[in-house]
Amino acid sequence: MKTHYKFNRLELAGSLGDLGTLLPLAIGMIMINGLSPSGLFFTIGLFYIFSGLYYGVTVPVQPMKVIGAYAIATGMSASQITASGALIALFLLVIGGSGVITIIGKYTPKAVVRGVQVSTGTLLMAQGVKFMAGTSKFQVLQQTAEPYLTVQSIGPLPIGIVIGIIGGILTLLLLDNRKLPAGLLVVLGGLGLGLAFGTHQGFDKLRLGIYIPEILPFGIPTAADFTLALLILVLPQIPMTLGNAVIANADLSREYFGEDSKRVTYRALCISMGLVNLFSFFVGGIPLCHGAGGLAAHYRFGARTAGSNLMIGAIFLILAISLGMHVLAVVYLVPMSVLGVLLIFAGSQLALTIIDMRERKDLFVVLVMLGITLASNLAIGFVLGIAIAYALKSEKLTV
Repeated sequence: MKTHYKFNRLELAGSLGDLGTLLPLAIGMIMINGLSPSGLFFTIGLFYIFSGLYYGVTVPVQPMKVIGAYAIATGMSASQITASGALIALFLLVIGGSGVITIIGKYTPKAVVRGVQVSTGTLLMAQGVKFMAGTSKFQVLQQTAEPYLTVQSIGPLPIGIVIGIIGGILTLLLLDNRKLPAGLLVVLGGLGLGLAFGTHQGFDKLRLGIYIPEILPFGIPTAADFTLALLILVLPQIPMTLGNAVIANADLSREYFGEDSKRVTYRALCISMGLVNLFSFFVGGIPLCHGAGGLAAHYRFGARTAGSNLMIGAIFLILAISLGMHVLAVVYLVPMSVLGVLLIFAGSQLALTIIDMRERKDLFVVLVMLGITLASNLAIGFVLGIAIAYALKSEKLTV
């Protein structure tokens, strides 16, 4: 009988594969929006563990990107962000519990699912390049490419480019190496660089202890907070969540794990995301989802069982409970360019799902969705992709 849990180097390497998506948004929302580091890391750890235990396969945990990116860019308050988490939790629980999501998933064309996956993969790769070049929003706000390294260049080359090239070459050489997994080597190498050449910001405040997240650390959001969160954060996030975190994620899970992923249904994904976002609301954390890009990252770097969820979940929980509000001191050790390497390979893995598209009309839908996403956002790409796919069912239209 196939085991649902393995605890080895490959699973550990795979568990670290999505840090490139998770950490930058988490750090940004803690530093810029004032979210609770303790509550955020605690929630992520719990979500990883309970997802692994319930689904029995590798399941991703990611920040909701529309909410995260907009909140960071505009400096929204912590109360407004937690309000968005509560609202989207309610929405997901309703459509998951009622079964409406099953109908939405049933009538979403496969070409649209591939369009979501290719678009997400392309965005991840582009973000990875930005991390190495030092041009991401977070790095621009910090006014330096590697905010937590004392060395910023080697000769004429920025340090991020050097680390990125070396990390990329090592990843290509070791991507399928079972004895020395690429993801594990790249992350551990990054931690080593941080220890040797980092600014060690926050190390002077580190105190080991037992820290439990505070309940409602920002109080109960006001009616104005809920209204603003609904209009600015939740409504733009919903189409992306349905397309990427539910439909595309369930499709990819079936592709990777077959019958083992039978619990990864549209309804279950909605309900698990709804429950965790309700919990996150109470502890001042970040709105979370199951992004398809995260699954591609975990799988590409070696994760094949739910053991990867338990390992990365335990890491986040231990950091949250033992370090509390000072957990970022450890996170700062990983250079941004190392996260960029992880993003590029995760994005390429997700974008390669397009290889099973054979019909010109299907490929047209995928490519138009990619163009719309790059010009606007994935939520609009998903909605218009469905409209285009159904329009192209007419024999009168050709591409």
